[in-house]
Amino acid sequence: MANGIAAMEALADVIIANKEKLTELDAAIGDADHGINMTRGFEAVRVKLSAAEQMEDIGGVLKLVGMTLISTVGGASGPLYGTAFIRAAAVAQGKTVIDTDIVAQMFKAAIGGIKDRGKAVRGEKTMLDALEPAYEAFTQAMVKGESLTDCLTLATAAAASGVEYTKTIIATKGRASYLGERSIGHQDPGATSSYLMLAALTAFAIEQEV
Repeated sequence: MANGIAAMEALADVIIANKEKLTELDAAIGDADHGINMTRGFEAVRVKLSAAEQMEDIGGVLKLVGMTLISTVGGASGPLYGTAFIRAAAVAQGKTVIDTDIVAQMFKAAIGGIKDRGKAVRGEKTMLDALEPAYEAFTQAMVKGESLTDCLTLATAAAASGVEYTKTIIATKGRASYLGERSIGHQDPGATSSYLMLAALTAFAIEQEV
């Protein structure tokens, strides 16, 4: 998969298109600003990407996205997503094309960054509940020799299941943790935005393959 700028523009498109949905989800258990904050960040990302239209280094593109999110997204999401992109960028540094193995390494690095920054683990009603199952599905498919797009498709399905799982558990991180058992029944906004971005990347990869 090549063209990191176009891939990141696809991420920006899906987040901005789901601004209201993400904000509504956050209104139920958080500060009602996840969609607003993420949209602000990805609108800034769009501006930075348009100014860097000749950048072919995928690592450089990802680092630009990460730094922009950290500086523009409010709340916990900016540092968490920003760190994830910066960690993934280190794996992809100097590369203009990435394959299944590199994507797996990027995925692992991004999740590690979120864990380090957020001091969270799976099962606490966070984005990790979508991302970790997605990573596991990706690597299992990779071991079986599946294509990059098939690995991504399976990862996206696992992330969707992870989002559904967040409805069944109590939040123990962030503002949502104040609700205790009342957080049950609501899906996590961060897990949802993670799923949306993964779905957008999968769709982009499939389009590139056609």
